[in-house]
Amino acid sequence: MPRLTPAAVAFPGSSLAFRTGDWRIERPEHHYRPAPCHAACPAGEDAQAYLAYVELERFREAWETLVGANPLPAITGRVCHHPCEQACNRGRYDEPIAIHHVERFLGDEAIANDWPYPVRPVPADAEEVAVVGAGPAGLACAYHLLREGLRPVVFEALPEPGGLLRSAIPAYRLPREVLDAELARLLAAGIRLEAGRRLGRDVALDELRKDYAAVFLAPGLQKPREWSVGGMTPSDLHAGLDLLKEWMEVGEVPDWHSVAIVGAGNTAVDLARVLRRAGVPEVHIISHKAIPGHGAPPEDTMPAIPREVHQALEEGVQIHEHRGVQRLILRGERVVGVEMVHMKKLPGTDGRLHRVPFEGTEHILHVDQVIPAVGQVVDGEGLETILEGRGWLPADRWGHFDGQQGLYVGGDARGDHGTVTEAVGDGRRAAMAIARQVRGEAPPQEAGTEPIAFERINTHYFEHRARPRERVVPPEQRTDCREIELGLDGAEVIGEGQRCFSCGNCMACDNCWTLCPDSAVLKVRQEAAGGDDYVFDYDFCKGCGLCAHECPCGYIDMVPESA
Repeated sequence: MPRLTPAAVAFPGSSLAFRTGDWRIERPEHHYRPAPCHAACPAGEDAQAYLAYVELERFREAWETLVGANPLPAITGRVCHHPCEQACNRGRYDEPIAIHHVERFLGDEAIANDWPYPVRPVPADAEEVAVVGAGPAGLACAYHLLREGLRPVVFEALPEPGGLLRSAIPAYRLPREVLDAELARLLAAGIRLEAGRRLGRDVALDELRKDYAAVFLAPGLQKPREWSVGGMTPSDLHAGLDLLKEWMEVGEVPDWHSVAIVGAGNTAVDLARVLRRAGVPEVHIISHKAIPGHGAPPEDTMPAIPREVHQALEEGVQIHEHRGVQRLILRGERVVGVEMVHMKKLPGTDGRLHRVPFEGTEHILHVDQVIPAVGQVVDGEGLETILEGRGWLPADRWGHFDGQQGLYVGGDARGDHGTVTEAVGDGRRAAMAIARQVRGEAPPQEAGTEPIAFERINTHYFEHRARPRERVVPPEQRTDCREIELGLDGAEVIGEGQRCFSCGNCMACDNCWTLCPDSAVLKVRQEAAGGDDYVFDYDFCKGCGLCAHECPCGYIDMVPESA
C-alpha cells in the first residue's frame, strides 16, 4: 500500500470513510424565532413573513399572508399606533421598517384589484356562532370563524357595519371610501350581517346563547363616564365621544370661540382636531399626562397615538400637560373658564403613586365650553345579567367570559384593550377558542417563544439605508376632512421589504452553504427559498459554528451535542 505524503491527494471517495462529525461537541440547528414586530403586533400579524413577499414584488401573496391574521389592513394601516415599528430590530441599526405603510399599501392593492379573501366555502350544515357588534373585534372574529369552518351571524345595532371606525374616527384619518370598500369585501367573503338589530331591544342574550353554538360579545364602549368637578357640571354638558359622533353624522358643531377638552386619549385628540377644522379659534386639551416624545416614561405619556398628538399641535391645538381641572368658573349655569392646576405624583397610604394637585400652580383658562373625554363604559342594555354593575366585561386572553360557558368577549368592552388592532387580535383569538370549543377540543395554547434580539442579527450583511419620508399634507392645508397621510408608492414599499432583516427566519442567502469548510450544509433544491431547503450533514459537520456566526438573520443556533 503506498505511503502518502501530507500533500498527496487521497484515493477517490476515501474521505467519506472518515466521519469527522464524531469530533463535534456542538452542532448547528435551525431554530425559527418570531421577529420583534410579530411579537409586538396586537393583531398577530407576522410582518417579517409578508415583507419577504413584498421584497419579491409578490403583493398578492403578501396580502394573503397578512390577512391570515388581520382582515382589515387598509384600515389598520391608517389608524394603528404600530407598536411593531417601535419593536423593529432595524430601528437599532438605522430606522425601523415602515410596516404600517406596507400594511396600508397591501390593503389598498387588494381593494383596487378585488382580490378575494382566502376563505374556503363553509358547509351549509356548519355550526352557527352569534357575534354581537360589527366593529373591528366582531368583524375579525366573524372572519376567523369562517376560516375555521363555522358560520358567523353578526348582529349590529346601527344600519351599517364598522362600529367606532365609522362613527368616531374622522375621515382625515380613515376615508369613508376605504372603510366602505374594505368592509364590503370582507362581508362578501361569507359573513351574514343582521344590521339594525340592537341587543336588548331586538334580540336577547339568552336567546342567542340558546340558538347558537357560542356567542361573541363586541358591543364596544358606548356610554360616556360620568364627569363633574366637585359635583358641578355645565348645563349644556357635551361628552367628547357624543360630540365627535355628532360631527361625523351632521358635519357641524356649536359655534364656540374657545373650548377646553379634558382627556388624553384618541377621542380627545380627534375631537380637538375636528373642532379646529370646524373653525373654533382656540382649542385646548387638558391632560394629566405628558405629550409623547418629551422624555417622559411611557406610563406617563398621553395614551393617544403620538403622531396624532403632534399633528394636532401642528394644527394649532394647545395641550396643557400634567394639568388637571380644579374648579369650573360659571356665570349662571354656563362655563366661562376653568381653574387648572399642575398635577404631580406622590405616594399614597397604599404605597402607590397618585396624582395630586400642586398647590400654588393654579391658573385660570378662559373658555366658553368644557368637554370631558375621559373614557366610556359598556352600555348595559341587554347585558344586565352579566355586567353586575361593572362598566366592562372582563375576559381572559382567549376571550372567555369568566364563569360563562360559550360566552366570549373582545374589543373595548373588555376594559383592558382600547385600540383597533387590539380589537382585531381579540376577535382572532376568540374565534380560535370558539372553534375548538365547538369541536370538543382542548382550549388553544400559544407558544411563549421570545422574539429574536437585535444582537443575533449579523448586521455586516446589511447596508445602511434610510426609511422613506412620509408624505403628509402641510398643516395650513388641513382645512377639511381629506386624508392627510398619503402613504408610500410601490417602489418605496419594495424598498422596505429589502430593508427587512428577516429576523429569526431563513432568507435563503446561501451563506451557510457556501461558507461551510466541510461541505456539510446541503441544499435540497437548486434555488433555495427558506430554511427547509438546507440540511446539515452531521456525519461530517465538525461543529465549527461558522454557519451560525455568518447567518444574517439569527436562524442557526449552536447547541450542545448531547442536547
